[in-house]
Amino acid sequence: MTSTLQPVGPDEAVKRPGRWLALSVLVFAVLLVAVDATVLGLATPFISEDLKPSGTQLLWIGDVYSFVIAGLLVSMGSLGDRIGRKRILLVGATAFGAISVLNAYATTPEMMIAARALLGVAGATLMPATLALIRHLFHDPRERSLAVGIWGATASAGTAVGPIVGGFLLEHFWWGSVFLINLPVMAVLVVVGIRTLPESRNPNPGPWDLASVLLSLVGMIAVVYAVKEAATHGLTWATAGAALLGAGALYGFVRRQLTLPVPLLDMRLFRNRGFSGAVLADLLTVLGLSGLVFFLSQYLQLVQGRRPFEAGLAELPAAVGAVAAGLVAGHAARRFSVRAVVSGGLAAIGLALAALTVIDESTGYPLLGASLLAVGVGAGFSFTVTADVILSSVPKEEAGSASAVSETAYELGAALGIAVLGSIVTGVYRDFPSPPGTPGGAHESLGGAVEVASAMPAATAQEMLASAREAFVSGLGLAAGAGAVVLLATAGAAWVLLKGQKLDSSR
Repeated sequence: MTSTLQPVGPDEAVKRPGRWLALSVLVFAVLLVAVDATVLGLATPFISEDLKPSGTQLLWIGDVYSFVIAGLLVSMGSLGDRIGRKRILLVGATAFGAISVLNAYATTPEMMIAARALLGVAGATLMPATLALIRHLFHDPRERSLAVGIWGATASAGTAVGPIVGGFLLEHFWWGSVFLINLPVMAVLVVVGIRTLPESRNPNPGPWDLASVLLSLVGMIAVVYAVKEAATHGLTWATAGAALLGAGALYGFVRRQLTLPVPLLDMRLFRNRGFSGAVLADLLTVLGLSGLVFFLSQYLQLVQGRRPFEAGLAELPAAVGAVAAGLVAGHAARRFSVRAVVSGGLAAIGLALAALTVIDESTGYPLLGASLLAVGVGAGFSFTVTADVILSSVPKEEAGSASAVSETAYELGAALGIAVLGSIVTGVYRDFPSPPGTPGGAHESLGGAVEVASAMPAATAQEMLASAREAFVSGLGLAAGAGAVVLLATAGAAWVLLKGQKLDSSR
């Protein structure tokens, strides 16, 4: 096991044998998380039919994973800096595979919620560790940019592979099979990772402060919970209380980090304009995209009538664009500039979202496919370069914490995006005109409308569904327009914040 206590020179690091094989192991870890993040949405109708959860339990099945992972990312990234990133990655991957079995064979809603929460604990160890290990493996800046591009491209590919594989499995096997696909990936990761991954850690880590861990956990979970609850049920006293609790805990976390001799998260990282600008760009980009991503599969299946597997294939252009752009993003940022590539990528996403404001029930695939391709290309350029900026702007020993901040921004942006843009879709949809006698469940979601239609007279059901689909598409168009505004504004902010930022081109 290699220790970071002995310095490694750049030339030696560049020539490290097996570094590309080691990268393939890290890619497997990213694939594991990306696929799992997408298959649950497809499996939810089948889980609901089998386990018969209440409405609240169904929300927790969908949300508890993101709650836990958002709350623990910073803590797990810092823990990896202290005990070893290889160690925490392999332990987390093993746990992820074992807990996936619990998800697959859950027999009650309570068991499923607990299994998803435990999976969030394991998932929080993986993403920060993979980026931090890339920082340790690739000292040559150009190789590191390519490695980060491959890392990001795999995450994008996994997001596309998840619906395709998940749709195929759900059409041929029972819902638990979508979780068991984690097992072979985990097995390869652990077996190959033990032999190829170097150990790396902060040589002077300081203690792991439990109070900081608890403040971070409570703060992030409470904030994400409040955002999602506000989107679903509006602003209530309980939601406001959760928001105040989360804000207070996060304030306490920041204050504590500023006073500790060796903090869990070094707040001085945010003094670096490049680091702060890249994190903010990631958060706002995910915020602007999340509403579209969250509702797009519903549009493809419930409005245009595509099967799950076909809907997964329809979203493939976004992944293809992201993979292609991610592999050349580092080279483009050096040839032009960091801010040009990031701002250009964000502007491309914004314009693609603007194009989607005109969609209707009969919109042809050329517009959808071209827009998704532009979204993928823009995201591939921007996310890859911002990840490289975040890694290269912090000391190597703090790579885990920095990566965790990046991932936390992603999770928080997703929660805010679904809440803000999702509330636009939901608000427009709930007011759709419906025939007399339409059950209230039809106004809760388009899926609910499709479900209750089977118990209504055919002519009434057809009229109700036509009105519901029209309202859903109108809401989706408005959300796409709001997302476009966010992305174009973020492109402008990135142009300012990333001024003068460069990727290191020296060997």
